[in-house]
Amino acid sequence: MNIYLSMAAFALAASITPGPVNIVALSAGAQFGFSATQRHVFGATLGFTLLLVLLGLGLHQLLSQWPALTRIIQWCGVAFLLFMAYRLAFDEGRLGGDGKARAPSGWHGALMQWLNPKAWLASVASLGAFVGDGDIRLLWQFAALYFVICYASVACWAWAGAALRGMLQHARNLRRFNRLMALLLAASACYLLAEGF
Repeated sequence: MNIYLSMAAFALAASITPGPVNIVALSAGAQFGFSATQRHVFGATLGFTLLLVLLGLGLHQLLSQWPALTRIIQWCGVAFLLFMAYRLAFDEGRLGGDGKARAPSGWHGALMQWLNPKAWLASVASLGAFVGDGDIRLLWQFAALYFVICYASVACWAWAGAALRGMLQHARNLRRFNRLMALLLAASACYLLAEGF
C-alpha cells in the first residue's frame, strides 16, 4: 500500500472515531447548527495539526526529559473533560440563536486537542509509524494530509449534530441529549483515570 494511503487511513481512523472533540462537535452542532460550529471544527483541526508538527519537530524529546510536564498535561486534560461534562450536564436546554449561549470557539477547539489524551496518542503513534526516520518533508506532507482528514472528520460530527437539531427543538429533549454527551465525556475522563493515562 502506498505510504500516503496508509497515512490517510490512519488519520481517518484516528479522527472519525468518538472522542472528546467529536462529542463536543456533535453537541455544538445540535445546539447551535453546523455553521456556528465551524469555528470549533477549524480550531480543533488546527490545534491537532500544530500538536502533530511540534511533536514531529522534537517536542516529544523535551517532554521525555520532563515527565512531570507530561503528567500535568494529562491531569489538565482530565480536568478539562470533566469541566466540559459539567457544563453540558447543567445546560438549560436552549438551542443557540437566542443570544444567551454561544458555540464553542476556535480557541476552545484547539485547547481541547492539546488537552486531549487521544490527540497525543494519535500524534505519537502516527509519527512513529510514518515519520520515524525524521524526514521533515514527509512530516509536513503528513500534517497537510492529516489536516484535511481531521477537518472533514470533526465536521461530520458537527453535521450529524445539526441533523439532530430538529428532534431537539424542545428544551427537555436537548437537556437529555446534552446530559448523554456529558456522560460520554465524563466516561472518557474516568477511563483515562482508570488506565492511569
